[in-house]
Amino acid sequence: MNTRLFMAVSAACLMATGCATVTRGSNEVFVVESDPPGAAVQLSNGMRCTATPCSFKVPRKENLQVTVSMDGYETSRHNVQTQVSGGGGAAMAGNVILGGLIGAGVDAATGAMLEHKPNPLVVTLRPVAKEEEIETEPSDAIS
Repeated sequence: MNTRLFMAVSAACLMATGCATVTRGSNEVFVVESDPPGAAVQLSNGMRCTATPCSFKVPRKENLQVTVSMDGYETSRHNVQTQVSGGGGAAMAGNVILGGLIGAGVDAATGAMLEHKPNPLVVTLRPVAKEEEIETEPSDAIS
């Protein structure tokens, strides 16, 4: 009798969790690289690093604005969006096929079926344009 109860509870627990949430998790590693390396990175969620290349563990469902800066180079801003990944889409299809509507809802709520694009974000920094020195002709005035 206890075995049947255990099996029923186990089956209910498995159906209540999403496939992608279990296999992929609700966070992912997001990587930022720059050319030249050594740039500071600031994410819209408050995370930062002092020198590229660097990586962050971020929620899969969170869109990001990434700011990359370095002395002597123009600051660069990039929007990183989420999209359904191949693995996440397959897990969602598995939820639907196996009748796990609750699992599909969990995957959608946690963002487990999503991934950030682009990842890695590779940024080529442009040097700051130096002001051209204005050349003046020497004055021909007689003192």
